[in-house]
Amino acid sequence: MKEFVCIICPRGCNLKIDENLNVSGNSCKRGLEYAISEVTNPVRSITTTVKINSNSIKRLPVKSSNPLPKEKIFAIMKYLDNVEVKAPILMHEIVVRNIFDTGVDIISTREVKD
Repeated sequence: MKEFVCIICPRGCNLKIDENLNVSGNSCKRGLEYAISEVTNPVRSITTTVKINSNSIKRLPVKSSNPLPKEKIFAIMKYLDNVEVKAPILMHEIVVRNIFDTGVDIISTREVKD
């Protein structure tokens, strides 16, 4: 049996799920779906920064375009620590396409003109 707190809404239900994917503790259907997903295919979004060659800032804020497999997060973060882009860059511009063959892009969350 696994236990964790649901993060889908502010209620923060204490969920329990067994090996047969029977869920308890959820107050809504979204909690049920979250618990099953968290056990069968956990995913997380990334928000971080990468280096940028710019006169105005040193780090460019970026995020994943969609959630990524949880087991790949640390390797992706390590990879992104070595990424450097050059200004100018647009908001939502792809910084890394299809990172680690996940089908997910890393995109900028700020425009830098210089």
